[in-house]
Amino acid sequence: DPPGARGAEGKMAAHISEGFPALEPGAAPYGNFPNYSRFHPPEGRVSLLPGGLLRSLFPAAARPLLGLDVGCNSGELSVALYRHLLGLQESEGSLTQPAAGKDLNLLCCDIDPVLIERAQQCSPFPASISFASLDIMDSSAREPFLSSYLGRFGRSTFDIGFCMSVTMWIHLNHGDSGLMEFLSFLSSLCKYLLIEPQPWKCYRAAARRLRKLGRNDFDHFRSLAINGDMAERITQILTKDCAMELVCCFGSTSWDRSLLLFKSNGSNHKGRDPSEQEQ
Repeated sequence: DPPGARGAEGKMAAHISEGFPALEPGAAPYGNFPNYSRFHPPEGRVSLLPGGLLRSLFPAAARPLLGLDVGCNSGELSVALYRHLLGLQESEGSLTQPAAGKDLNLLCCDIDPVLIERAQQCSPFPASISFASLDIMDSSAREPFLSSYLGRFGRSTFDIGFCMSVTMWIHLNHGDSGLMEFLSFLSSLCKYLLIEPQPWKCYRAAARRLRKLGRNDFDHFRSLAINGDMAERITQILTKDCAMELVCCFGSTSWDRSLLLFKSNGSNHKGRDPSEQEQ
């Protein structure tokens, strides 16, 4: 059971397919497991989120709202989140498409182009959910790409960001400074951030899986000073260093992940009108 393998960030996707054969799912070094949703079905997260969440967070904001899902894997959870946030039933696909797109547009990215291609092929909402292959830690790639997406809506930030079981992969592949930089970047880009950090036991399990397959350890695993209670540590970073506040914890999934919602204090967000700022 690969714990916590939804996000997929790191260096180059090409290296994954060359160095990590698909037959060895335990060796997904960026969490890009090919059958992730079988291990942790989307319902396990989505059921923790209250209905009408978008309406309560954005009562008066102009629509469509813009969402960013980082490390979306093959998109099952992205689509489930989208349906849940808009109150759409399983059976409702592209028939309700025009109405759905007026309320929320979701940009989902992952480092693994194979997973992204699968997500694109299976998406029931192609007009309002976009899937793109992107290494979120490559600033030269992400800046123009995200700016261009936001620019289509005349915006400079996303209303809400989703980071579901991604932080460990960033942390293992980019170290403490990479995790801090990632959280700082996301907090500057999103008014709200829903984040599901992997607990420390998942780090140990990921390192163990890699060793079992005779691979080298993750570059940073043994030198991480940010460790222990990761939900608490990530909350500290976002509230102390990133000008965000913890709005609430929606409880824990059956596999022991907390779902934490943060809100930007506003000081790091440009281009919003004052009435929107107060919400």
